[in-house]
Amino acid sequence: MKSILKHLILFIIGGICYYGLECLWRGYSHWTMAVLGGTCFIVLGGINELIPWSMPMRLQCLVGAIIITLLEFITGCIVNVILEWNVWDYSNVPFNIEGQICLPFSILWFGISGLVIVMDDWLRYWL
Repeated sequence: MKSILKHLILFIIGGICYYGLECLWRGYSHWTMAVLGGTCFIVLGGINELIPWSMPMRLQCLVGAIIITLLEFITGCIVNVILEWNVWDYSNVPFNIEGQICLPFSILWFGISGLVIVMDDWLRYWL
């Protein structure tokens, strides 16, 4: 039960942070971004649970950026393509794939991943 509560708290924190970052960036967001953010936070936090601590931080950030980009692509295909909610569209951004993901944001996720990994470690310690 304690583990479920800890993961729920981490999910909520990640969702709030992702939603908040998007509001700062675009001026608005969508509830699905909070779900995506919570999921990303839990998965990125698992990097140190599954991969040895000796892995260099830049490699952890690369893995994190790939994970976030993949989860964003899956979410985009569901909410934008299948459900047609049009939450975002990267079609006008260079190096995009079907308007769902793009290279500039993947690079941004690299830096954010480092912050998320450190924040998750700190929160897991206190929780």
